[in-house]
Amino acid sequence: MTRCDVVIRGGTVFDGTGATARRADVGIIGGKVATVSADPLPDGERTIDAAGKWVMPGMLDVHTHYDAEVLGSPGLGESVRHGVTTVVFGNCSLSTVYAEAQDCADMFARVEALPWDAVHSAVKEHRDWDGPHAYAKSLADRPLGANVAALLGHSDIRVAVMGLGRAVDAQTRPTDAELTRMRVMLSDALDAGFLGLSTIRSSFSKLEGTRFPTRQLPSTYAAWREYKALNEILRARGRIHQSTPNLTARAEIARYFAESAGRFRKPLKTTLIAGMDVKADRTVARAATAAARIANTVGGAAFRWQHLPVPFEVYADGVDLVVFEEFGSGVAALNIRDVMKRGELLADESYRRQFRKDLAKKYGPRVWHRDLYDAQIVGCPDASVVGKSFGAVADERGIEPADALLDLAVAHGARLRWRTVIANDRDDILDQLQTSPVVQIGFADSGAHLRNMAFYNFGVRLLERVHQRGFMPLEAAVHRLTGELADWYDLDAGHLAPGRRADITVIDPAGLDGSGSAYAEAPFPGIDGLDRMVNRNDRAVAATLVNGSVLYEYGEFAAGFGTILHAGTFLKAGG
Repeated sequence: MTRCDVVIRGGTVFDGTGATARRADVGIIGGKVATVSADPLPDGERTIDAAGKWVMPGMLDVHTHYDAEVLGSPGLGESVRHGVTTVVFGNCSLSTVYAEAQDCADMFARVEALPWDAVHSAVKEHRDWDGPHAYAKSLADRPLGANVAALLGHSDIRVAVMGLGRAVDAQTRPTDAELTRMRVMLSDALDAGFLGLSTIRSSFSKLEGTRFPTRQLPSTYAAWREYKALNEILRARGRIHQSTPNLTARAEIARYFAESAGRFRKPLKTTLIAGMDVKADRTVARAATAAARIANTVGGAAFRWQHLPVPFEVYADGVDLVVFEEFGSGVAALNIRDVMKRGELLADESYRRQFRKDLAKKYGPRVWHRDLYDAQIVGCPDASVVGKSFGAVADERGIEPADALLDLAVAHGARLRWRTVIANDRDDILDQLQTSPVVQIGFADSGAHLRNMAFYNFGVRLLERVHQRGFMPLEAAVHRLTGELADWYDLDAGHLAPGRRADITVIDPAGLDGSGSAYAEAPFPGIDGLDRMVNRNDRAVAATLVNGSVLYEYGEFAAGFGTILHAGTFLKAGG
């Protein structure tokens, strides 16, 4: 046998199918797995000692918003350092394929909590494409770390066809010619290897910028006739519809089930966010999974909930947090971008009355529990409140918890930092969700909400939960993070076998010590002075390989990573 470029020696090898793991050497030649051998292989040009470690296919992150970051920082290092070798972006109706830079910035900035200038400059400075084929080539030509795959955003094509003003006008529908043009755009993207289409119905999704700052994303203004016209193409091609439903209109989810149904036709692959155990309503997780099982078994649907496999912990600076979009007074505050004017609103007594009322509301769909005794202050110029909940501060001061939050926000603005857990706090329910066949592991939102959440290491943390709790076989957990996702999204990824791409992660179980959930910050690549939240444990991932290149080992990236080292590529649906 020809000498291998890389040999991974003596590890416990998982192939990504759920089959029993076995001790073996893995040999890599020319970016592909050449052999998985029970007999020792000769040293390669590079040999990695994996004794006592797990050797598995690289993980997939199917819900990211790296669309802007990949243009200026194509290594996508925060994912690679956590064993992710393939990412999917273009989620939630947002992509940068057709729309101009200003429109992209207006659409991404508020809903994904990204700096407007960063999105605008990334698209404007790096755009060298004029459609999906050129877009795919442009990405493939960059020094990618992880592989990338893409959905086409419905808001993207809607704005490109209708213009932003008409696309966010509730009274306007696309003409027949405009709808035909959207169908052609989608078909062209599928021809270029895109995975499908993403849409959004969520009322949380607001535009940034100076033109239409209080309007929702363009996709939310579409009628279901428009979605159905696009779904016809997806269904015929066997491609995916990803969406974010409107949680204030939960009956509408039945429309997604109906569109996905395939009892008398080809089913439409559909995946929604999010399958969560929400603190605000403990019936949600059970009801969502039960409804999906019925849709799939009785209706012949191909439906999956996307699930974050860790506690859904979020942080806020002042009142800058997406869950404030779900009630009127919260929206009113977020609609004011000027710091001084927002402070004046928060101090106004009539506003406060409404804010108290909104937080006290006990009924109706919601994501945030709004319990300010369950919201801990982690940073503030007033050191006396740090470590306390807003409820505890209110009790000390003899005021309402809502007023404690507003008082501190007025006094300190974004220097007031606090945290709460929105969902996924009960281990037994997490176990059920993570083993459910109607749930897929995803919804990390990697690359977005830079100051609010940090789930880049969700896969490592799932492996840690399984390793510690044993609620499913480790082989099954690896399958859920790799082969299951790759097969459902129809990507050449997620499997470790001869002839397959050598996208491989080596996990050191000695590093699964719980430290990966600890809060940390790191500079955001390409933007001076901006730190983003991260959760890191550099002892857990011993190595990450993409296309046979060793990109990362125990906290260190390979020379040239993200600049001249070209490892990843644009993965097309169907291989």
